[in-house]
Amino acid sequence: MTVAVIGTGKIGELVLSGLLRAGRQASELLVTARRAERGQELRERYGVRVVDNLTAVSEADILAVAVKPQDAGTLLDEIGPKVPAGKLVVSLCAGLPTKFFADRLPEGTPVVRVMTNTPALVDQAMTAISAGPHATASHLEIAEEMFRPLGSVVRVPESQQDAVTALSGSGPAYFYLLVEAMIDAGILLGLPRQVAHELIVQTAIGSAIMLRDSGEHPVKLREAVTSPAGTTISAIRELENHGVRAALLAALEAARDRAREIAQQSAS
Repeated sequence: MTVAVIGTGKIGELVLSGLLRAGRQASELLVTARRAERGQELRERYGVRVVDNLTAVSEADILAVAVKPQDAGTLLDEIGPKVPAGKLVVSLCAGLPTKFFADRLPEGTPVVRVMTNTPALVDQAMTAISAGPHATASHLEIAEEMFRPLGSVVRVPESQQDAVTALSGSGPAYFYLLVEAMIDAGILLGLPRQVAHELIVQTAIGSAIMLRDSGEHPVKLREAVTSPAGTTISAIRELENHGVRAALLAALEAARDRAREIAQQSAS
């Protein structure tokens, strides 16, 4: 099926490049871009056809909408009346519920809501998909086929998508911040920056693979590193004294609440 990526900012380009790496032909993909120079850049980089929004609607089998949430209303005002009711719309607009699209598209238009993340660039994304009121199991399967080559895919009720946005959608930034802080700590302790970087990045990769492949609860894996009266428990005590766990809980709640605010602001 032909896929049109409408809005090719960071997330839109991420999806476009992933579809190409997964084996889709450039001839099966259409893209839209607000600026002509951006369209030319995408055409030269990926060999895809750059079209206007209405051409994308008329020619594509699947519309992957990746515009900023605040721009989605204007886009749907433009294309909504032209979208055939049976055409699948895949929304990558963070925070926007499928109802936002259903209210602006012809009755019966199937919408699948998707939240992915930037590790899609290295085919290690975590993508969560949810069905709108008119999306069937076959529509979810199509969405899964689109995003499975980019990493892992999980189906969740739409009511959980704001939590997904907070946890995995924004999640890579939390890990980058933690790694940045640990590299700085390594420098403080006397290590060259490059050595500290290599130590922490490989430790992060190894720890993540152990979490994924061992099946063990993270508490057990942490306890295996934490010897009585050792260095690790001393460090963990300081982390707890500084409220790191509570800070993470509060941070994710703030991200979830912001996702809800974005939806409310876009709908108004």
